[in-house]
Amino acid sequence: MALRCGIVGLPNVGKSTLFNALSSAGAESANYPFCTIEPNVGVVSVPDPRLERLGQLAHSARIVPATIEFVDIAGLVAGASKGEGLGNQFLAHIREVDAIVHVVRCFANENVVHVTGSVDPARDIEIIHTELLLKDLETLEKRIDRTQKLAKSGEKKIREELAFYERLQEHLSAGKPARALKFDAEEQAWFDSLFLLTVKPVLYAANVAEEDLPDGGEYVDVVRRIAAEEGAKVIVVSAELEAQIAELEEDERRAFLKELGIEHSGLDRLIRAAYDLLGLITFFTAGPKEARAWTIHRGTKAPEAAGVIHSDFERGFIRAETIKFHDYDRLGSEAAARDMGLMRSEGRDYVVEDGDVMLFRFNV
Repeated sequence: MALRCGIVGLPNVGKSTLFNALSSAGAESANYPFCTIEPNVGVVSVPDPRLERLGQLAHSARIVPATIEFVDIAGLVAGASKGEGLGNQFLAHIREVDAIVHVVRCFANENVVHVTGSVDPARDIEIIHTELLLKDLETLEKRIDRTQKLAKSGEKKIREELAFYERLQEHLSAGKPARALKFDAEEQAWFDSLFLLTVKPVLYAANVAEEDLPDGGEYVDVVRRIAAEEGAKVIVVSAELEAQIAELEEDERRAFLKELGIEHSGLDRLIRAAYDLLGLITFFTAGPKEARAWTIHRGTKAPEAAGVIHSDFERGFIRAETIKFHDYDRLGSEAAARDMGLMRSEGRDYVVEDGDVMLFRFNV
């Protein structure tokens, strides 16, 4: 699954520094707006200690983690929805991602220019929020104009569609994101056809100074309050520190984090939170050749999960032989789990759970 998270925010909030730490794509980081003109894409492994353990137990020749893509999108500014600061290009890039990681500057540093002149998380969040809303309203207005012309025919279905768009317009005009609108299954197709920006789920990354770790200071409290009102999550990171940590070897990294009193790096928490934000879970396959993590949406049934590996597996699905990871880990092998009656044979209606170790049986 090609899962993409767009990293957005105002210029000079630490987006590219965070992206550089996340991946080896090497996005340029400079102390002025618009140093990132084209979006940079980095493919990042989803940290999961279960996979390493599974590879050891199955004596796998290689380990293949699940991945997620992060797209470093250049900084938005007020007026972006009208093209300010190359805004139209950047907003188009946001349209192509599955979720938004909104980096908010929560540190004061006179050596790093702030595009609006001062550090104010609430104002900065509102600028981005407003620009995305304005772009969605522009999209919606065009659709309403077209639908109004069609509605003159008097066809009931078109009138219902127009009424839905007008209700959505009222919702957006009140400053509410599209993702907060309630609608029925019949309206889903109309909603999806708009490809709105504010439908994307949002994760806030509060970028703090190293001395404000792990919980952040008063600026982060502002971000938490706003996120709570939206039902969003907040991750506290220090992009500069994460960039330094990313350059260390694994053993050095663990020792450094321990010295700081931090269990997991900000990047690990960010990747994991982005993964969870999209409603994703992991199942595993394991054998002598490889141990691999596979990404699926929560609620996926066994045949669809098999199809993630290969379409032939889904077409010819017979059953899924499944072991819970904790049972595999506790007993030490697939054979031991089978002998203990903990390898279950599941059919087409089985809903895959996070951590399932699976072997699919299928007809060619």
